[in-house]
Amino acid sequence: MTEHAIDQQTFDELTQTVGADFVSELVDTFLEEVPPMLAELRAALEARATESFRRAAHSLKTNANTFGALGGRRAHGTVMFCDIRGFTAIVESQPPEETIELLNVYYTLMFEAIAAQGGVVNQMIGDGLMAIFGAPLPLPEPALAAVRAALDMIEMIELLNAERAAQRKAPITIGIGIATGEMIAGYTGTQTRATYTCIGDTVNVAARLEAHTKVVARRVLIDGGTRTALAARLPTSPLGPVVFKGKALPVEVFVVDSADRPLGRLN
Repeated sequence: MTEHAIDQQTFDELTQTVGADFVSELVDTFLEEVPPMLAELRAALEARATESFRRAAHSLKTNANTFGALGGRRAHGTVMFCDIRGFTAIVESQPPEETIELLNVYYTLMFEAIAAQGGVVNQMIGDGLMAIFGAPLPLPEPALAAVRAALDMIEMIELLNAERAAQRKAPITIGIGIATGEMIAGYTGTQTRATYTCIGDTVNVAARLEAHTKVVARRVLIDGGTRTALAARLPTSPLGPVVFKGKALPVEVFVVDSADRPLGRLN
């Protein structure tokens, strides 16, 4: 997606050309239209998220003996990593209170988009998060759910940025890496304090793909396993094999095409 920014000089020239009243009217119209768009999308995602959590809670209650003990089991699923680009610079450019507010809004939007597709966020580190699709509860198509969640997340960020632009705040961008395959999923910790997580090569690849979005300047990267599972239902383009740090064999990397174009509302 091509991004457009208007600097102060350009804004002043525009004001002189068309008149301050006209520019003011445009800004007022913008402020009226953007928040309802964001609220509408959030409401739709919240409805899907609520239903996903309801099913998850019922299944976990029904299978308490399966999921309640420490230890792991093999599972097939999809892992997502997401991160805000240039977050250090953002932190340095604004008061701490604004950073906390931004993170709270960011995480709220991301959680809603992920939960709406049946995913579970199991880690938050600074401005980054890790989500799992297909564990602890199975999904019929975890890869498709993860990519759809990623596209919802990007659309939420686009609408958030529209609000930030109206407030003369800098936009934020995110990078998302998604990998699909086998993993060991389960609870780690002690009998009094445990955390559900997953480990394995699939997790490592997803993390590497997220970091690689910075290198190739793309917003969503997926591995070959995810691309195969999509079965051409969402357009992707190959970026070729990449040998990531810590891996002996190259990983086939693909970009989700619609993530780098203006997004329509997703069903």
